[in-house]
Amino acid sequence: MAEVIVIGAGPAGVSAALFLAKAGKETLVLDSNASMTKRAWLRNHYGAKDVTGPDLLKTGREQAETFGAKFITEKVTVVDTNGGTKVTVKTESGRSYEAAHIILATGAITELASAIGLELRDGREPRIKTVIDTDGFGRTSKPRIWAAGTVAGVSVHTIITAGDGAKVAIELISELNGERYVDHDVLK
Repeated sequence: MAEVIVIGAGPAGVSAALFLAKAGKETLVLDSNASMTKRAWLRNHYGAKDVTGPDLLKTGREQAETFGAKFITEKVTVVDTNGGTKVTVKTESGRSYEAAHIILATGAITELASAIGLELRDGREPRIKTVIDTDGFGRTSKPRIWAAGTVAGVSVHTIITAGDGAKVAIELISELNGERYVDHDVLK
């Protein structure tokens, strides 16, 4: 059983996975391979000169894998909170995975959130009609289920969704650790 399953490997999901894995949390990322970033040409992503979306996603994934995050290409079809003790995730292929928590980072797609029964609200971005209602830290209306990135109502820009994925991961790590978590590496 993983500590955290991240559903979605776009900028928000991979950023969350990077922080979680670097903090030593067993992290599994399940991705349906449908990120809108796969079609992006990024000329406004801080720290990266003119990068393609696929290259940005590849680099992020490699960073997260360096710290132990595991990635599986699977479409999640069911999330069961099992009465609050753990979360079971089932995929299109029939496989099941368990975790203490999940982070939904499904971009513009809210069907899974709706099926889980999460509270939704109107989106503010053009073309993003519905998003998951969170408490501002990533917690949803169901225990153990968090949301990050565009699906949680932040801007579709990769730099912003990546930052939101990191923010939600920091909040979750802090909750798991029982104290505020900070991740700062220092030049030697």
